[in-house]
Amino acid sequence: MADELKVFTGNTHPALAQSICAYLGTPLGKIEVFEFSNENLFVRILENVRGRDVFIVQPISSPVNKSLMELLIMIDAAKRASAQRITAVIPYFGYARTDKKDQPRVPITARLVADLITVAGANRVLTLDLHAGQIQGFFNIPVDELTALYILSHYFAEKKMKNLLVVATDIGISKRARDVAERLNAPLAIIEKRRIGNTDKSETLHIIGNIDGQRVLLVDDEIDTGGSITSAARALAEQGAKEIYACCTHPILSGPAVERLVNSPLKEVVVTDSVPIPEAKRIPKITVLPLASVIGEAIHRIHADLSIGAMFQS
Repeated sequence: MADELKVFTGNTHPALAQSICAYLGTPLGKIEVFEFSNENLFVRILENVRGRDVFIVQPISSPVNKSLMELLIMIDAAKRASAQRITAVIPYFGYARTDKKDQPRVPITARLVADLITVAGANRVLTLDLHAGQIQGFFNIPVDELTALYILSHYFAEKKMKNLLVVATDIGISKRARDVAERLNAPLAIIEKRRIGNTDKSETLHIIGNIDGQRVLLVDDEIDTGGSITSAARALAEQGAKEIYACCTHPILSGPAVERLVNSPLKEVVVTDSVPIPEAKRIPKITVLPLASVIGEAIHRIHADLSIGAMFQS
């Protein structure tokens, strides 16, 4: 059928794409994506996509630049194979932190990536918990931004923890943290911090809220090197927090992140599988929640021209 749904993926996170296809009840599309000896990437779609509704699942995560190029070339291949509509499904949008000119003579790389995806031939983007909401406006094509806050909140709601306090790791994440706090019927506190230059270091300055004797849930959009979340956890422990948990959508876990989490006061870190987590980084403290049903349902709704916003109405 001309309107048949097709899902393809590159080499970055095939396990997530397989899980999404299992939810949709459709086989994962056949495609070759490999690198020549000269480091040039090659893509060949191995089945007919003419007139089809094509979804390409690829987070822009490690190796970031290779993942991005695979995505762009897969989109171009689908366009040149006469796909009717191409949706780039990007669970993690790399380069999202470079979303504005906050210093002289620096790029806005998130806008550049948006332009690349559009020029490659994507007709639509489906993504998850962008680091900065304005990135949606960098595209001149429709962008659907899903959120993992509902499944993260549900996980902690089932624990039925008493004296729970939700803490935003910085002022920028406070709106999302407030949404989590509302769903858990818990109060909100905020950590004020200052990032030091272009390094991955940040300095915790002040905790706005009463921490003493509370069970604390730290909320952030991603954990990269783990510096921010672990320094926040230590500050909360010093303020008398009883137990400290953390949750985030994107577990990047680069560099010393895992070691920092192991040595931190955090009791549990709850994340999603928006990016792959190697077995070596799956420490007992980390709990991974699957996203296949959320992304799969969104793909179904896009294909069937149904509302995505209705997914999150409670």
